[in-house]
Amino acid sequence: MKALVKLIEATLDADKAVNIVRIDLSGKSSIADYMVIATGGNARQVAAMAEHLAEKLKKKRNSSVPIEGRKHGEWVLVDAGDVIVHIFQPEARTHYALEKMWQAEFSDEPAKIVAGG
Repeated sequence: MKALVKLIEATLDADKAVNIVRIDLSGKSSIADYMVIATGGNARQVAAMAEHLAEKLKKKRNSSVPIEGRKHGEWVLVDAGDVIVHIFQPEARTHYALEKMWQAEFSDEPAKIVAGG
């Protein structure tokens, strides 16, 4: 699992995502063990980061990886199974504030910024 999270974070960082945050959901949610949230500068970059990540995950898992929202590129979700990846444009990330929502749910474990500036 940790190898998958590290691959996701490294791929997003290499693609110039900023404010990459990892939230540990293991034992706290049935949707996934981790959530990774990142920001891209515009719709084209967000969609490209999602596509690139999906390609890397497909090679690793040898199966397709569902992507939602790539057409508009405001908020794209990549479903990597036990890791859910959200890639936002800055305004959408601020508006939806997923980190705050999940931090409120699990206030004893704050989200961790892992890469990107």
